[in-house]
Amino acid sequence: MELALEPFRKYADFSGRARRREFWGFQLVLMAGYLVTFMLMMIESLAIIGLVLMLFFGLGIIVPSLAVTVRRLHDVDKSGWWYFIGLLPIVGLVLLVFMVLPGTPGPNQFGPDPKGSSLVGNEVFA
Repeated sequence: MELALEPFRKYADFSGRARRREFWGFQLVLMAGYLVTFMLMMIESLAIIGLVLMLFFGLGIIVPSLAVTVRRLHDVDKSGWWYFIGLLPIVGLVLLVFMVLPGTPGPNQFGPDPKGSSLVGNEVFA
């Protein structure tokens, strides 16, 4: 759970790298938040409150969601500008593939390995 909340601590930090666990944990927290606000909207007497909460929740997670996605792209050694490929129909699936791929072992141009391993010769030490 701690890794899922890490993007909120790094609210607007677009530098560095994010592990798959951090990215997908954050996505799980987002889905839970949307599910709660959606369920509030389905209760007739709370529909307006649920709608307002969903609006504020959606606006509040734009920056951390973008930041964790850019850091995840950095982990697979891609520029954050690759984020915009997600706007293209069908071709945007490449972004999903990048989110699923393991990060590059050892340091890359965006920083040290978030798993803490360093590449020495052909061996990886944790």
